[in-house]
Amino acid sequence: MDWIKKIAPFAALAVLVCVVYSCRISMGLAPISSIDYSKVKTISIADFQNRAEYVYAPLATEFNQKLKDMFIQQTRLRLVNSGGDLEIDGEITGYNQYNESVDASGYSSKVKLTLTVNVRYVNNTNHEEDFEQQFSAFQTYDSSQLLTAVQDNLITLMVKDITEQIFNATVANW
Repeated sequence: MDWIKKIAPFAALAVLVCVVYSCRISMGLAPISSIDYSKVKTISIADFQNRAEYVYAPLATEFNQKLKDMFIQQTRLRLVNSGGDLEIDGEITGYNQYNESVDASGYSSKVKLTLTVNVRYVNNTNHEEDFEQQFSAFQTYDSSQLLTAVQDNLITLMVKDITEQIFNATVANW
């Protein structure tokens, strides 16, 4: 029985090591895209023209660059000029501002700025995933401010929102 008392701590330690080793926790981010890289290797993203009634010149340039950057940075796809395995094109169809709320004096207190983009997506490896869809985002600002003073910041936020929506609808399958 003395030998049991001598071996028991070592046996308990061995069991503890086995339990700890087998119960490890693996943490990490979920895959950000559901692309089958054995079939899909390239993407072509056409420049989106600004066809909105109100045209703010830097909008199209910022949108086009951010959309391409999102796919380059978050996937292993190679960007090609045309004929990619995945093809994205479209146009900016709306850039509008509306009075959103009225204060006690009867004047507008908040203005809503909305950006709308029409997107055509073609998956040349699986045409069942093709679609044409509109995506939009909005931001509000205080009506005491001029649009020209807040426009660049609001556009950055809306473009980020819409490019994430497009990414999720095309390759993240959300």
